[in-house]
Amino acid sequence: MSHSETSDTSPADERTVETDHEGSWSANLEGERHAESEARVIEDAREAVAATRAGYHVNLVTHEAHGDPRDYLWDALDATTRPLTVEYVDRCGCGGHVTRVHVHEE
Repeated sequence: MSHSETSDTSPADERTVETDHEGSWSANLEGERHAESEARVIEDAREAVAATRAGYHVNLVTHEAHGDPRDYLWDALDATTRPLTVEYVDRCGCGGHVTRVHVHEE
């Protein structure tokens, strides 16, 4: 997985989350705009969970600037209406963190 992000993106490239993933996938929440805003990380993480079909998981790769995602992200994920299991995976080599969110059938 690449942890870099180009600075010359168009507005269409600003979307972090594609919709309706039919398998497990990873959402890169390590870009500059994520480093600048914890609220942006939470918003995009919720979108990533919403885009993940039941029976699969999404790895949320978060920027190191906000620290351990268990301290700021997990409560926001628990507040969603979908049945989820959230687990901390590890730190990335780049300093970020990986949280795996399993989405269950309703």
